[in-house]
Amino acid sequence: MDRLRTLARALKNPSGPEAFAAGIRAFRALFRARYPFHWAELDWIQDSGFWRILERYGEQDGLNAHRRKLLYEYARHATRHLRGDTAECGSFRGLGSHLICRAITECGVSRRHYIFDSFEGLSHPNDTDGRYWSKGDLACDEATVRRNLSDFDFVEYKKGWIPERFPEIADRRFCFVHIDVDLATPTGDSLAFFFPRLEPGGAIVLDDYGFASCPGATKVVDAFIAKEPLASLVGSPVGGGVILNTAHIELRHVQA
Repeated sequence: MDRLRTLARALKNPSGPEAFAAGIRAFRALFRARYPFHWAELDWIQDSGFWRILERYGEQDGLNAHRRKLLYEYARHATRHLRGDTAECGSFRGLGSHLICRAITECGVSRRHYIFDSFEGLSHPNDTDGRYWSKGDLACDEATVRRNLSDFDFVEYKKGWIPERFPEIADRRFCFVHIDVDLATPTGDSLAFFFPRLEPGGAIVLDDYGFASCPGATKVVDAFIAKEPLASLVGSPVGGGVILNTAHIELRHVQA
């Protein structure tokens, strides 16, 4: 009962971050919830410009904000410090590409951004992908994505099923790539093509890594990391992960 009263007071009179946090703790204790709520004092949560972008794509009330912020920060780092273009495999409505293009615009260096998408939704899942997804899920037509990204004149659209249009940019180098295709086969095809073309220090953000809904994608990434000595995977506690090209680092295996 004390926990319920604490929660009720926090909801009735949210007098600040400390009261809000107390209410969240009471909620977790009351319902034995394991969802890791985050501090309201985080600076990026107060970034109204970032939330306006999410609202434009209908994600302001969802659970993806932390992953979108991670995507943007890696894109900003890569475009500021490395040469090469950027790419996205699987655009859906275009939010990921919008954040990447925003980072490019802010860095002030001219480069191209490539989008690879069927614009017909997902391909047919294979046996390793589980039963969460079906063919045609997450479909968004190309005209909608083009309209959403109309502020950026350096985007090239490569409509088709991955990897059929990859050879068109085989001579390009990349500083940052976002892979968000949910399924094993296109995830593996995207990694196989882009990692050898990734600049030393460059990053590939994997939106689907570590999700029970995308077991095939996770398995493919783990297999890729196991066989590619220059690829280092950093898993994210909010879902997804980042592969870094460590060609610029002298790695040493330390034994206890």
